[in-house]
Amino acid sequence: MKEKLKLCIHIKGVFTLFFMFGAISLWAQKVTIPIATNSNMMLLQTDNENRLMTVYFGKPLANVSEYSAISEAYNFKDDNAGIYNGAYTPAGTWNLSEPAIQVKHADGNPSLELKYVSHKTEKVDANSSITSIVLKDPVYPFEVTLFYKVWPKENVIEQWSEIKHNEKKPVLLQKFASANLYFTNKDFYLTSFQGQYLREMQPIESKLEQGIRTVDSKLGTRAMLLQNPNFILSFGKPASETEGTVMLGQLAWSSSFKLDFEIDSYKNLRLIAGVNPYASEYLLPANQVFKTPSLIYALSNNGTGEASRNLHDWARKYRVLDGEGERLTLLNNWEATYFDFDENKIADLFKGAKDIGVDMFLLDDGWFGNKYPRNDDKAGLGDWKENAKKLPHGLGYLVKEAKKEGIKFGIWIEPEMVNPKSELYEKHLDWVIRQPERPEVYYRNQLVLDLANPEVQDFVFGVVDDLFVKNPELAFIKWDCNAVIYNAYSAYLNKKGIPQSNLYVDYTRGLYKVLERIRAKYPKVPMMLCSGGGGRGDYELLKYFTEFWPSDDTEPIERIFMQYDYSYFFPSITTDNHVTDWGKQPLKFRVDVASMGKLGFDIVVSHLSDTDKLFCKEAIKNYNGFKDTVWHGDMYRLVNPHENDISAVMYVDKDKSKAVVFNYLVNNRYMLTATALPVVLKGLDPNKKYAVKELNLYPGTSSSIDSNAVFSGDFLMKVGVNPNVNLKRTSVVLEITEVK
Repeated sequence: MKEKLKLCIHIKGVFTLFFMFGAISLWAQKVTIPIATNSNMMLLQTDNENRLMTVYFGKPLANVSEYSAISEAYNFKDDNAGIYNGAYTPAGTWNLSEPAIQVKHADGNPSLELKYVSHKTEKVDANSSITSIVLKDPVYPFEVTLFYKVWPKENVIEQWSEIKHNEKKPVLLQKFASANLYFTNKDFYLTSFQGQYLREMQPIESKLEQGIRTVDSKLGTRAMLLQNPNFILSFGKPASETEGTVMLGQLAWSSSFKLDFEIDSYKNLRLIAGVNPYASEYLLPANQVFKTPSLIYALSNNGTGEASRNLHDWARKYRVLDGEGERLTLLNNWEATYFDFDENKIADLFKGAKDIGVDMFLLDDGWFGNKYPRNDDKAGLGDWKENAKKLPHGLGYLVKEAKKEGIKFGIWIEPEMVNPKSELYEKHLDWVIRQPERPEVYYRNQLVLDLANPEVQDFVFGVVDDLFVKNPELAFIKWDCNAVIYNAYSAYLNKKGIPQSNLYVDYTRGLYKVLERIRAKYPKVPMMLCSGGGGRGDYELLKYFTEFWPSDDTEPIERIFMQYDYSYFFPSITTDNHVTDWGKQPLKFRVDVASMGKLGFDIVVSHLSDTDKLFCKEAIKNYNGFKDTVWHGDMYRLVNPHENDISAVMYVDKDKSKAVVFNYLVNNRYMLTATALPVVLKGLDPNKKYAVKELNLYPGTSSSIDSNAVFSGDFLMKVGVNPNVNLKRTSVVLEITEVK
């Protein structure tokens, strides 16, 4: 009996030692993973149950040895809600908060647990690295890998997830976020961007209160039309141009998205971003990898201005097609002719393009369709053959005629769409997204083709390929997308026995596959991304496009606001700005506004007065002189039009030797005699001397700016220069040049 008692005491001691040292061992084995840029750091750390948590977001910590102690400083133990700071929160087990991932296993079990397995960080090149973290379910053969691609200098992170399994049958992914972030702070402010057709990119800033604020789209295509995947988060106080910690973010996905901003019971912020799970449960076969879209975000501790400039640099260097290259100025026929033209009328417009000095002529909608001529937006879409009545000699004739005038030639297409009144619809009804048992619902008299279908992908690629095969000197493509998806149903998926809920994801992936094929064969041809105005503009599509069309609203006052708000996320080289007849502003005002990006014209040059034509010629010459600074320089938002009677935006080249400042009157509801205060400039070298000269003066007018005066950069960045904007000088463009 005594021996048994001794044995029990011994065993109890062993267990006591095991738990004592086991706990110490578990603490010692905690894994801490830094995701760091030059100015910010996120730390991920495993807990005692080997779950991965976000334990820190803030300025970089100096001592690596102190990383492991961070989690002890917090006491997040709310058993009722689950653990808020999970790095990729699953559903169905311990978590009762909004999940990042929710699945139904092949056996019907809806539970998921994710435990840390391993991680690695690899250099991609001299400027970036990727950290990948493998998480696995301890019960099911199911895993998620989290990816963080970091550009330390630009303070930009691209984050996505890859999901796979080898269960016996497919697993249903009910939610599959790209990112699950956690921030501890006192207050959080969100600027989201709402809109509608002709009123895109309207900012709304609000303090986030307890609960979930959702920004989402369910449109399938034209995803940015009503809501926007771009956002600004500011920490501790409302967003400021020059102060405070901010994040500029975008979900780079060209279809339905969802951004959830949740203030939890500790008043901290959870951000879950990804594909909108609405009508998009995805059936994933075994041994296939499901890659989510990327959440891309720029970080700054010095306000939105610095964050924007970092994001612009990143976009030009690493994401936008030919982001560090050139762009073509153009003359478009759309507002000059709409659908009413023939080849003679178009050829006559070439002379106007040559007269004012643009690089290219763009032929817009209406050039195709024979059985169902494209004479309005009700017919012909999908039948990509030249209309024999309008263009009896084909596009090739126009390409040659344009070349004779010394300009290039571009073309408009909308290859993802179809009119019911078309030969394509008659021949391939099974290629159309439509509910076979319900009445068709049209957006702008058209329907969407099913790009989940490889045959449709071949067709859309063929539209572009055929144009270039027949017209190898074609210089530009404007790719439009005007319809949203109603009555979502794919005959192809039905035939293959694939759930209809796969459609939104497979459609978008099909679009990317087509664009990859186009770029493999035609890597350098400039292409404009258009979507009924600002319905599309994301950094996944901009891998394949050189630029995008922000809005069909070209009224210049409205454009000042839109271009200002787009500038938080996109460099000016990506935004297409056209001079049109919209609005009551003078031609000079319209040209000045359109010069803050990629300049184009949508006017009838022959209708201009001689003085207006002379002004355009000189303005384009001036633009050619400063466009590199606008496209590739650093942008500074100087005066916010949302808060002031004027707007001022500045671009500075990288060596701080040249800058251009655009100033506009945006409020004429009462008599303004002149700008009361000088506009304080930014981004110059305080030790350099600069001359200030007004550009784009209308013929017969003179400037109130003394072009002989020389100022130090220090003076211009502390006192500034008064552009003297008033009711008679509603737009003033200033060139700042170093004096040596």
